[in-house]
Amino acid sequence: MPTEYIVLIVSYIFGFYMAWNIGANDVANSMASAVGAKAITIRQAVFIAAILNILGATLIGSHVTDTIRKGIVSTEVISDPRMAMLGGLSALLAAALWVSFATWKSLPVSTTHAIVGAMIGFGLMVGGPEVINWMKLGAVVMSWVISPLFSLVIGYVLFKIIVRLVLSRQQALQAALRLSPLFIGSACFVVVLSFLFKTPLGNQLAMGTPAALLVAFLLAVILGFSGRWMLRRFVIHKATANAEEIFRRIQIGTSCYVALAQGANDVANAIGPLAMIYFLVKTGTVGGQVPVPLFLLLFGGVGIACGIWMAGGRVMSTLGTKITTLTNTRGFSVDFAAATTVLIASKMGLPVSTTHAAVGGVLGVGLARGLEAVNFRIVFQIMIYWVLTVPAAAGTSMVLYWIFSGIF
Repeated sequence: MPTEYIVLIVSYIFGFYMAWNIGANDVANSMASAVGAKAITIRQAVFIAAILNILGATLIGSHVTDTIRKGIVSTEVISDPRMAMLGGLSALLAAALWVSFATWKSLPVSTTHAIVGAMIGFGLMVGGPEVINWMKLGAVVMSWVISPLFSLVIGYVLFKIIVRLVLSRQQALQAALRLSPLFIGSACFVVVLSFLFKTPLGNQLAMGTPAALLVAFLLAVILGFSGRWMLRRFVIHKATANAEEIFRRIQIGTSCYVALAQGANDVANAIGPLAMIYFLVKTGTVGGQVPVPLFLLLFGGVGIACGIWMAGGRVMSTLGTKITTLTNTRGFSVDFAAATTVLIASKMGLPVSTTHAAVGGVLGVGLARGLEAVNFRIVFQIMIYWVLTVPAAAGTSMVLYWIFSGIF
């Protein structure tokens, strides 16, 4: 069997392993707050997230991917087909090993930053420091501060608003119901805009900002008042009905959106290098971007789903229960803060990580109840792993590239 076909087979295995790790670690971004707030059980979260990630990856995942993630490594280093194949292989396994280690430690890390770090390691091995775009790498480092800080502030302020307008009232249920179009509408507004701006399908629609804002606003108004009608019809008459129950229903919806978007956006972290190798084997050349066949998107989506099923509970437990105690109102604040942070930062061209935004949102609602409500030991552990992600993946990738160069 020709060497390139052996490399392709191995890359399928590594690509699936990377997708598995994305599912195991990143499912916490979408479902941890809902599980921590007891809006849904871990089993329900795993089932919902698995289905939505497959749908997101397959239906709205990108059919074109950057060969070098985020433009951090110059595309000149992939001019040699053999070098590009071994680099893609090294990057896949290096990123997957780091995310796997973080998942074993039950700590959330950015899978995007892991693959970026791995590609940097490959770039350093074949082209030296001059092929690395250090300004872009600096932007990644900035995201360690920007993402959680944005989300922390939004989560803190939103939860304080909910306390003031709803939870502190004597008739909290009535207040929550009266204001539900505002909360549902705000969440829908962010979700629709995120879908139009942040998913590959949204990029294909190429809707301008004014048109997107108008569509999002109209849908937010319609869905906000429709949501209140449904709450009155199906929730308000239950014996257990209270203000938290209303936010529980809203929170499930926001968690489902994050899971769908996660499948669409994060599948590229596993399938990008695999698509590059697949395209190289088929054509013998590769450019700055390569087409991604539908079956590869499905392959990545299934890998993510398997990771969610088999190991998604570990990081979900850390993010949902170990940083601070979550209720449905706090969980809604976390989801809204994370989704809003990713939307605003992306639109401003700032680097952003959904993982970091989710942790920042949890920290924000925890701080809204006072410093004693937050487990800072876990927070510091998580931050150390964030900082280690890029250098650890880069170092592992360099070693693996050296090994694979000797084997193939």
